[in-house]
Amino acid sequence: MFFLDTMGLMFKCIYSGILSTVLFVCLCVFVCVCVQEVVAGVIVLVCKESLQHHGITLNMEGLVNLQLSSKSVGVFEAFYNSVKPIQLISNNIEVAKAGKIPGGKTEIPFEFPLQAKGNKVLYETYHGVFVNIQYTLRCDMKRPLLAKDLSRNCEFIVHCQPQKSKIAPTPVNFTVTPDTLENIRERSSLPKFLIRGHLDATNCVISQPLTGEVLVENSDTPIKSIELQLVRVETCGCAEGYARDATEIQNIQIAEGDVCHGLSIPIYMVFPRLFTCPTLETTNFKVEFEVNVVIVLHDDHLITENFPLKLCRV
Repeated sequence: MFFLDTMGLMFKCIYSGILSTVLFVCLCVFVCVCVQEVVAGVIVLVCKESLQHHGITLNMEGLVNLQLSSKSVGVFEAFYNSVKPIQLISNNIEVAKAGKIPGGKTEIPFEFPLQAKGNKVLYETYHGVFVNIQYTLRCDMKRPLLAKDLSRNCEFIVHCQPQKSKIAPTPVNFTVTPDTLENIRERSSLPKFLIRGHLDATNCVISQPLTGEVLVENSDTPIKSIELQLVRVETCGCAEGYARDATEIQNIQIAEGDVCHGLSIPIYMVFPRLFTCPTLETTNFKVEFEVNVVIVLHDDHLITENFPLKLCRV
């Protein structure tokens, strides 16, 4: 089951053939629905004079767009030839037959069933870098021969139905010392430090913040800042192979300067809308998330502790 968020867009167009006529087109999705129900809304047309048209149609489409990063170009050449946008849903209706729109404000209601195409599954709206899942409405108005046809788009947001079962939190404790760090060339050159902390859960509810604590027991070098970095890990490809890319979503500074030793610093981060979604794994792509706790020392040493996250909606 899926829910839709209310969204509306207003557009303005001045016809080149009828300079005195100004048309406003507004697409508004005003009802939250579940899958197998309907997406309902209204098309609002406002014009100064009556307007001749050859029909008004409305198209709903849901697509998954995949692409490879520049570093993978040439490695997976077959990807560009084999992978096309994945169509999840497509529906088209005629909302008005050819005729005239009277001057003033005209509202045309519409309804669409929110049903996936064939055996496809509807995924939650997600705006990523290499994986993009979008649902759009497009309104087209056909005009007479000498007038330009009009087309307007409006994106609507799809949320998956919350899970009925509760998720048991999985707290994670961590301790960071020079000995626990990996990918270090000269461990002897590192200053001595001891940093402890915990995350309240790594299987997170997407509508609730990520919480926890970090505590600096001691550090020979003063601390410059402590930051939280949310990272998306997108994997996409084809039979020839898969490309996995990690990119930053947001970076939040939770402490600045040389913090007091032995003082617990709260971790609190809200998952941004649209740029995160429930953890997703399919045949052609995966969307996963991680969080990094980054401690920056005054000598510019970076201490990073990485935690994979599993996001869900309950």
